[in-house]
Amino acid sequence: MSDISDKYNIKCPGVKRLMREAIELAEATEEYCARPLEDNLFEWHFTVRGPPGTDFEGGIYHGRILLPKEYPMHPPHIILLTPNGRFEVNKKICLSISGYHPETWQPSWSIRTALLALIAFMPTPAEGTIGALEYSPAERKTLAKKSTSWACAQCGEIAPLLSSNAAKPITEEEKSVLNQIAFKGEEEQTPKPPEPEPTYEPEPQILESVDSSTTFLDQILEIIVALLVGAIAIFIYRRWNSYAAIDTDL
Repeated sequence: MSDISDKYNIKCPGVKRLMREAIELAEATEEYCARPLEDNLFEWHFTVRGPPGTDFEGGIYHGRILLPKEYPMHPPHIILLTPNGRFEVNKKICLSISGYHPETWQPSWSIRTALLALIAFMPTPAEGTIGALEYSPAERKTLAKKSTSWACAQCGEIAPLLSSNAAKPITEEEKSVLNQIAFKGEEEQTPKPPEPEPTYEPEPQILESVDSSTTFLDQILEIIVALLVGAIAIFIYRRWNSYAAIDTDL
């Protein structure tokens, strides 16, 4: 920590916060451990144990936490490095406590909160979220067994990073966060009712107003024209008959 103190401005709120969290998380537990890189306070490596009673039980998973300069006002990004069957490796994953959802992040949350949320989130369905995988239970159990011998290029073998020390009790705020995550997982499993098909109402037809006096004159004109045509037809017919009679006499 002395090297980090020399490299960063310890008066910066984000640096002060991360240094305090580094001290709080200095001692590994049986559930998780996390520490910053020696040369970068804003990148941490973590190790978590798979939650018991799930497909990940017995597994040990390692990853990275990338913290923004605005931490803790902005959330971190979380990346899994160990193959696990739930999250893609080497890719930022989408969680309610990660950088993909800044609207749900609370500055009072910490790296420990993110680790507890990640452990709680592992058994939930993927639902097509970013960085999520839907492996079968058998495949996840196989990966859990293999994970105990996995090694990080920077941290070495990950299994010895955890200890037998019990983690400190979960606070009420952390419990609330985990309950929200569990509720979200149950909500995602509930099938959503099909959306009703849109109904289209016929547009009302707008009839143009017609002047009644104009209509009456038009009707009178049509009658007169019809009478004239009829009169001309009768005249032509009579003339034709008279010519026919003269031809007959001749």
